[in-house]
Amino acid sequence: MKSRILLVACTVGLLSIVMVIVSAVPGRAQRGRLTPLADGPWTYRTADARFRVVVVTRDLARPWSLAFLPDGSMLVTELGGRLRIVRNGVLEPESIAGVPQVYAVRLGGLMDIALHPSFAENKLVYLSYSKRGPDLAPGTEPLSARVPAALVQPNPTGKTTTNAVWRARWDGTALVGGTDIFVADNLIDDSISMTHASRIVFGPDGLLYVGVGAPNAPAASGQYARSRGGRAQDPGSHGGKFLRLKDDGTVPEDNPFVGRAGYKPEIFTMGHRNMLGLTVHPETGAIWEHENGPADADEVNILSAGANYGWPLVGLGRDYSGDFIGGVGAIGEAAGRPDAYTMYMPGMETPVIFWSPTIAPSGMTFYTGDRFPGWKGSLFVGVLKNQRLERVAIDENGWLGRREWLLDDLKQRIRDVRQGPDGLLYVLTDENPGTLLKIEPLPTQSR
Repeated sequence: MKSRILLVACTVGLLSIVMVIVSAVPGRAQRGRLTPLADGPWTYRTADARFRVVVVTRDLARPWSLAFLPDGSMLVTELGGRLRIVRNGVLEPESIAGVPQVYAVRLGGLMDIALHPSFAENKLVYLSYSKRGPDLAPGTEPLSARVPAALVQPNPTGKTTTNAVWRARWDGTALVGGTDIFVADNLIDDSISMTHASRIVFGPDGLLYVGVGAPNAPAASGQYARSRGGRAQDPGSHGGKFLRLKDDGTVPEDNPFVGRAGYKPEIFTMGHRNMLGLTVHPETGAIWEHENGPADADEVNILSAGANYGWPLVGLGRDYSGDFIGGVGAIGEAAGRPDAYTMYMPGMETPVIFWSPTIAPSGMTFYTGDRFPGWKGSLFVGVLKNQRLERVAIDENGWLGRREWLLDDLKQRIRDVRQGPDGLLYVLTDENPGTLLKIEPLPTQSR
């Protein structure tokens, strides 16, 4: 094992456990020098599985997510704005027509993809992406005027971006009839970092859960108007929230803040930083998400209607400033908490898992197949900064067990991990060219 457990504590029920992971290796830059991937395959033997990793294709450009069609074909999003398809294990050279116009700048672009729960009948595909907003009007104060100097970007142009969800019908070769069903009010101008990821997933209730990141943007007004990430605590903004929508983008009547003055009715939970992993627990049906923290506190949470997850007021670790998350040095005197060292704040949810220092987790899924009996029920998390796939075993009681670092010898940033209908795991690397990898049991294990 290359990590050690410092704390395990039961919090609020069978599946709510806090775990701190401290990496035994020094932190790396977010995008350091990477090792070119060889041809493979690579064979591994661990305590719970014997498997090999094979290359499906290495001709993707910054792939971000994937979804499996009923025939086993894979739709793969590329951050730059293309949608690709892999049929019978072969990447088709032409991209799929009918995707929205994406504003691909810095870490924004075409991100997540989800199929409607009734896709077999209606063929509906959903995409989350960065959408160009209106330019700042002359004389408008940019966001850089209200955030710490470290967040200010050079040579701003006044361009803005936000998050949107696009829905279209798959006709077998292209997306047709596409339209935005939701556009967030999370406008961020290019005077500050425009990093704000978006993951989407359909829950067991048939509703669409949408993450709208806001790691740096301040609130529009009030106590957090000059705080890094204060928008996540602004109930009048979609930024820093998980939203719950009907499949046409409208608001469910039972959303927790419907009818509450000052709150966006789409909000399901608030106080989130930058959400890069989202999945549904196969037994409980609960929505699990993870988000990137600042210097510390990448975390996994279980979403609960109406709950607040704390960003930027509280977190289990340190801010980039060196102060504790939520401290005066982190978010300023107006909103900073002198007692931020307690790493606790009444009314805020505690994460299920967190890492310190940060690992930059990305895509996430539970394994439910039969091809790897020893992995059944495990949570798999892609890791960008430390370049690995991480497995967290979860037993029948909901307790976290064995943890494994997988594929770290390949030195690839893992952007997403998904289980295919064949019971195998598929992994995307965040490179250009990027690779789609397949994890399959060794032949002796599948007999």
